[in-house]
Amino acid sequence: MRRAIAALAALILLAACGSTEEDPAAPTTVRIGFSAWPGWFPWQVAQEQGLFAKNGVTVELTYFDSYTDSLTALSTGNLDANSQTLNDTLSSVSGGARQTIVLVNDNSTGNDQIIARPGIASVADLKGKTVAVEQGTVDHYLLLLALRKAGLSEGDITVKPLLTDAAAAAFVAGQVDAVGAFAPFTTTALGLAGSKAIATSADFPGAIPDHLVFEADFVKEHPKEVQAMVDTWFDTLAWIEDNKDAAIAIMAKKGGVSDADYKTYDAGTTIFSHEQNIAAFTPGETPANLDFQARSIAAFLVEAKLVDEAPPLDGLFDPTFVKAVTP
Repeated sequence: MRRAIAALAALILLAACGSTEEDPAAPTTVRIGFSAWPGWFPWQVAQEQGLFAKNGVTVELTYFDSYTDSLTALSTGNLDANSQTLNDTLSSVSGGARQTIVLVNDNSTGNDQIIARPGIASVADLKGKTVAVEQGTVDHYLLLLALRKAGLSEGDITVKPLLTDAAAAAFVAGQVDAVGAFAPFTTTALGLAGSKAIATSADFPGAIPDHLVFEADFVKEHPKEVQAMVDTWFDTLAWIEDNKDAAIAIMAKKGGVSDADYKTYDAGTTIFSHEQNIAAFTPGETPANLDFQARSIAAFLVEAKLVDEAPPLDGLFDPTFVKAVTP
């Protein structure tokens, strides 16, 4: 009886040990986040058209109403990957997060905007005015770039920190003089009669690239799933190209705007092709090269006191997966 009990106990112990050990070769679910931005809505298309499954990857896709919540979710381990900008990734890395960029989704070429009420014709006119913006994010960065170009600093204005959707609503309600917003919230802000964009990301080429960013250890431990995600992205772009109206309907619905409004975002968001991804990941000394852009943004973040010190760039960019895609 004692021998039987001992044997049973051993089996239970083995089963318990087996249940806690993860087979690194076994498929794993990828927890990916995205939020309201035209360059990231294709993930919704991928989900609805079964393109993740086509590439053999199981995905838990989470949409965040608040972009900053998605940044926090990745930094705290509640996501494996997130769609986010380069400067926000650098801010997270500066704070100690270990993240790796594996794909360029797009470059903002006008869909990030500083929008002002009637009577404010230029960025220089913002002196002494109140501007609503989601502090520490990409449109705060755009605001600082625009102020510097106009010979002003953040100290010359009053910043009202609000989430982007709330910032746009406050602007329309007349509670602030200007707002920093990204599409589709630019549509909300421009609903104020006589308002206009006085600065956009088109004024700063290459300054706001958007990426698929993974937690660094996940990339090392699950390269198969990461490759499947990158493959799915390019399959999705091909599907959108072949089914433009259907794709716009999916993305506009997710963004809470009309199909017609969504079409106006095309010029302001430049989706990167496979060739553009390869070029962006290639080291260089122009704004088109991610390593150059990262160094420039890092220096600016320190200068603007958005971070305490420049983030380490080693291991930040991994072109392996983009290079492995068969065009």
